[in-house]
Amino acid sequence: MKRCFIFSAGTFYGLRERLAPGDLCIAADAGYRACRQAGIVPDLLLGDFDSMDQPEDFANVLRSPVEKDDTDTMLAVKTGLEKGCKEFHLYGGTGGKRLDHTLANLQTLLYLRRRGARGYLYDDDFVWTAIENEELTVEKTVEWGLFSAFCLGDRAEGVDEEGLQYPLRDAVLTPEFPIGVSNHILEPRARVAVRKGVLIVGWELPPLKG
Repeated sequence: MKRCFIFSAGTFYGLRERLAPGDLCIAADAGYRACRQAGIVPDLLLGDFDSMDQPEDFANVLRSPVEKDDTDTMLAVKTGLEKGCKEFHLYGGTGGKRLDHTLANLQTLLYLRRRGARGYLYDDDFVWTAIENEELTVEKTVEWGLFSAFCLGDRAEGVDEEGLQYPLRDAVLTPEFPIGVSNHILEPRARVAVRKGVLIVGWELPPLKG
């Protein structure tokens, strides 16, 4: 499965997955700084360069207009999909001063899922993904590790959560009440499923060493 690594201009908390030969790496605007901080030379730098000046010493640049419908991260996602990528790792997509971009990137996870790909959005010792009419198994990597699930859309029906402190069975989650926040993974593997609807699911990761 071809993977795409995207570095955006939010807060970079460290690299969780390492690039392998054949992976695609895209820096979105000022995400170029985080990419270089991780010791990675991206395959492509794109964006409208409203958060940093376009570097003069990098050749493979795709410049976009400032006034556009897509965020720079979404442009990177669309590029990765065009290149045939099915797994996306998004860094620098949270934090910073722009909650609006964090929310946009959570929605972008669903954009990916509905196009046959899966995205992972990395926060501070946390990772998020979207599931729709399906189930997901999560490995416990932190003792008493946090786990949260939120409805993205009108309602999510037939929600099961197993292997957690507060299990659910055939539950309904709605966007106006965050009942899925701050659960804990107890078993070696936790399972979350939704029969009809969309969930944004996040779980805790072990602290990075060094």
